[in-house]
Amino acid sequence: MTAHRRLIRRAALAATAGAAALVLAACGGDSEGHDMGSMNSDSAGPSASASAEAGDHNGADISFAKEMIQHHRQAVTMADLADGRASSQEVKDLAAKIKGAQDPEIKTMSGWLTSWGEEVPEDMSDMGHGGHDMSSSMPGMMSGEDMDKLDKASGADFDKMFLEMMVDHHEGAVEMAKTEKADGKYGPAAKLADDVITAQTAEIEQMNKMLGKS
Repeated sequence: MTAHRRLIRRAALAATAGAAALVLAACGGDSEGHDMGSMNSDSAGPSASASAEAGDHNGADISFAKEMIQHHRQAVTMADLADGRASSQEVKDLAAKIKGAQDPEIKTMSGWLTSWGEEVPEDMSDMGHGGHDMSSSMPGMMSGEDMDKLDKASGADFDKMFLEMMVDHHEGAVEMAKTEKADGKYGPAAKLADDVITAQTAEIEQMNKMLGKS
C-alpha cells in the first residue's frame, strides 16, 4: 500500500513539473516573441524616421537652393576673370579658393533640386554677363553692367574692383544663408548654410584687409 502511494505521489509530482515546464516555455516564448517584435520595431523605427527627416524639405529650402546656385555661379564667373586680369597673386589665390569651394556646392544643391522633382535654374553664364540681371534682386548680386566693368578692368584696378564686388557678393550670400537657417527645414541645406556663413565671413574679413593695403 505504501509503495502504491509513493508511485501515485511521484506521478503527480512529475505531472505537476511537466505542466509547470509547459507554462514557463509558453511564457518565455511569448516574452521572447514580444521582445523580438519590439527590437524589430525599434530598429526599423529610427531608421525610417531618419530617412524621412533627411528627405523633409519646404519652400524655403527650394528657394535657397535655386537662388544660391545662381549666386554661386556669378561668384565663379567673377573668380574666373581674376586669372587673366588680376595683378595680385593674393587676389588670384583667393579667386581660386572661392571657385574651388562654390563649384562643388552648386553640384550639391543641383542634386537636391533634382531629387525633389524641381528644375535646376538655367545657367546664365553662357549668355553673357548681362544674363545675371535676371537674378539681380538677390542680395549681393552684381548687375550686368557691373560684370561688364569687371570684365574690362585689369591690373590693380581689377584687383580693387574684384575685392569690393566680392565683399558685397559674399555679404549677400551670408544674408541668404541666415534666411535658410531661420526658415528652412532640410538638414543638409542648413549645414551648407552654416558652411557658407563660416567660410564667406572669413573671406569678407580677408578681403577687407586686402583692400586696406591698397
